[in-house]
Amino acid sequence: MDNCWTELSFSVPATKVDLVSDTLYAIDSVGINVEERALDTFTVPDPDENIPSHYRIKAYFAQTDATEPLIAEVIAALRPEVPDLTPEQITIAQIRQEDWAEGWKQHFSSLRFGKRLVVTPTWEQWPDEGEDAVVTLDPGMAFGTGSHETTRLCLQALADRFDAGPAPRSVLDVGTGSGILAIAAAKLGADRIIGCEIDPDSSRVAAENVAMNGVAGPVEITDRLLENIGGRFDLVIANILAEENVRLARHLAERTADGGLLILSGILQEKEQFVIDGFADCGLPTPSILREGEWLCICYDRSQHG
Repeated sequence: MDNCWTELSFSVPATKVDLVSDTLYAIDSVGINVEERALDTFTVPDPDENIPSHYRIKAYFAQTDATEPLIAEVIAALRPEVPDLTPEQITIAQIRQEDWAEGWKQHFSSLRFGKRLVVTPTWEQWPDEGEDAVVTLDPGMAFGTGSHETTRLCLQALADRFDAGPAPRSVLDVGTGSGILAIAAAKLGADRIIGCEIDPDSSRVAAENVAMNGVAGPVEITDRLLENIGGRFDLVIANILAEENVRLARHLAERTADGGLLILSGILQEKEQFVIDGFADCGLPTPSILREGEWLCICYDRSQHG
């Protein structure tokens, strides 16, 4: 891989940041930064902070001198979210990888979820004491998902489940991405975790993160489809798009053991009823909802009734 990246920088409405980020990743952006916003960081946002109407996105691609075709591809892909984006509004720069990576560090800090779970970047030394379950990740060029609230919501729901007890022994993580949720489950004590990821680059990153955290024993990263994974699990997590959650509804419900918990995320607020309706005939109890920003997490607890 080259040591330089082509950076495209432009402004987008604040309400479109996550959708734009997802679209950019879909057209092979290798990393995204959002100025004045800690995208995909583990820093809890200040509810009293004034939210700007626009953010400047910096999207990174493999180095190229053919920037005009790249800009045209970006504009075409983003037309549904940012229809008025023009080439003149996009600035171009060539960035060294080490400069890009150093820039990330100002946005990341350690964060605790529940009583024991801690997520920390590699450059911070978390004290090795007590019963903390520490997940170490390097954000890197391939880390971001464009949906930082959804990751935090899942981590909180997962940590709450382990804190409440009895701790889940088996976990299925659908769309594992960086592997953060699978790793967290292993660190908290689960002894059988399957992380499904069909994207080969994300799967490779997940496997590297699993190895770095020393949980390759209990955690399996696989490219198998959910439909091809048998058995039932104490905890099932699907941090994927709302439409994919609904498409896989019956499979997700069937993989959730009696007394188990199904966590659904990657869901925009306006998709809440759509997802709930999609799971209405799956024999699940009334869900609980966690919310952050424009995103939410839907939890079906099979140890509860009603």
